Formats: sequence, structure tokens, C-alpha cells
Amino acid sequence: MGEAVVFEHTADLGLRVVGRDLADLFESAARGLIGVIVADPATIESRLEESVNLVDRTLEGLMASWLNELIFRVETRRRVYAKFQVEVKTSAEQSTLTGGIAGEPIDRSRHVMDHEVKAATRHQLVVEQTADGWSAEMILDI
Repeated sequence: MGEAVVFEHTADLGLRVVGRDLADLFESAARGLIGVIVADPATIESRLEESVNLVDRTLEGLMASWLNELIFRVETRRRVYAKFQVEVKTSAEQSTLTGGIAGEPIDRSRHVMDHEVKAATRHQLVVEQTADGWSAEMILDI
């Protein structure tokens, strides 16, 4: 399974993610994002499922769109998410993400909110293939 590590970046937070393949990378990035938003993601139950379908010209753009979609859903649907299962495809013309996420409504008695993340920025966002799979680094605007 992939891994996500939070690092300091001025008034923002950086997120460095690794995954064995693109799906694992994007799922790890989602877990990393939720780990910034909720102090203890283990308190989130996967009770409500939602589908996700995104398209962008580049993998970097798709990563930003993916995390910003999750931020949007946390803010507008007042839900937090614990399960991410996606498929990522890329070609010379576009990159696509399809799949599902699952979570539950925010319950302040169980979910301690840690940081309010405004956006995943495209500034300094890098997605690249490595010898061991894939890695990505991005800045979260908090």
C-alpha cells in the first residue's frame, strides 16, 4: 500500500505521496488529504458510497482535480471519507479517474477536525513515475 507524508511549507502544507501504481498513488493522496482535515481518520466509517468521474489533460491536473473534488465534497456535503477505490488511466490526450469513495456525515462528537484545507494547488505539483511505482508532491492551501 502507498504512503503519504505531510511536510511544512510556509502558510501552507505540502503533501508527498508514493504508490505502487497510479490508483494506489491517487488513493494514498486522498488518505493523506483526509489525514490533514481530520485529526484521526480511523474514526470515519464508510457508510455512504459516492461515485467519482474526473478528466484532465495531465496527471498533475487530474491529481489537483481529485483532491479539490474531495475538498469540495467535504465542505458542501459535510461528509468525511475513509474509503477510496479508483482507476486512473492516462493517454497522450487526457487522464481519467473513475471509481468510488465512501464515508459519512461529519459527527463532531467523533470527528475532530484538524485543518481547513481550501485547495490543492497546481503550484509545484509534480506526479512522476519512479523505479518503485509513482510519486507525487503538492501544496495544500490551508
